[in-house]
Amino acid sequence: MLRNREIQMLLFVMGLISVTALVAAAFISPVAAALVFILSILLMGSSLLFTRWRYRELDKLSVYLREISNGNDSLDVRDNQEGELSILKNNIYKVTLMLSEHRSLLQRDKRQLTDAISDISHQLKTPLTSMTVMADLVSDPDLPPAKRTEFTHNIRIQLERIDWLVSSLLKLSKIDAKTVPFKKDRIPVNRLIEKALEPVMIPLDIKRQTVSIAGDADVSFVGDFNWTAEAIINILKNAVEHTHEGGAIAITFFENALFTEIIIADNGKGIPKEDLPYIFKRFYKGKNASEGSIGIGLAMAHSIVASQNGVIDVTSSSEKGTEFRIKFYKQVI
Repeated sequence: MLRNREIQMLLFVMGLISVTALVAAAFISPVAAALVFILSILLMGSSLLFTRWRYRELDKLSVYLREISNGNDSLDVRDNQEGELSILKNNIYKVTLMLSEHRSLLQRDKRQLTDAISDISHQLKTPLTSMTVMADLVSDPDLPPAKRTEFTHNIRIQLERIDWLVSSLLKLSKIDAKTVPFKKDRIPVNRLIEKALEPVMIPLDIKRQTVSIAGDADVSFVGDFNWTAEAIINILKNAVEHTHEGGAIAITFFENALFTEIIIADNGKGIPKEDLPYIFKRFYKGKNASEGSIGIGLAMAHSIVASQNGVIDVTSSSEKGTEFRIKFYKQVI
């Protein structure tokens, strides 16, 4: 401890003061000089003891910080006392909690990234394997023309599926990274519904399903027209897929002082109760999902709506249908 420059400086200054006081007291009387000498020894000893205690506490903090850097977040350095050292301990403990939370978030993100890569690999593996097999068959010179046409058509379908998957994942990644510049335009809901229905008109016609729309023409909200239309399209595709032939889909919308709500309901086979908490989870496929389902459409719809100050709620009953309620909350000024 005596090698410490701070302690050496402390001893030097205190020694200089003590010698000066001792010399001054000697001019007064030998008794005063002896008293000053004793007090100087006691003062220097007390200072050394206090300094030694302080360095022990700082050394404990150093050990504590090393433990934290090694990933041990369970230590508690607080002593619930007053003083600058106690304040420092409390602040270090607060920083420890923050680091622990950040580490947990990073570990969670790492697990999610690993799971996402695994899911993407699985989703790509199936169409790629199918395309490889069909490509080998198409290269056979003895393959009948009808089969060649069929395999070529199937390869095109798989390519479109891969293109949609990659495009959707890129969009989701941009939304998650908050790099999508969502516009804040006034969107008439009736025009939004018309736009969202366009891509599903053919599937609706094939399955002979009907669509009813109810809502006032002046209902609107502030958001991004194209991104919101994509969210609605994905929900409508889900409704068409899970509604029987000849079924019905009802779209209603209204506006109040707090939010604008869009309700999309069908009378299809419904979503099993055990699947409801996970339908917005990426790559999740419920019991009633079709063979070609990827499980990304509803996840994208949820991310788009949530990024625009909105929420999606879903209720469903087996063989009675499903209802999606989309609310876009108004900005509070």
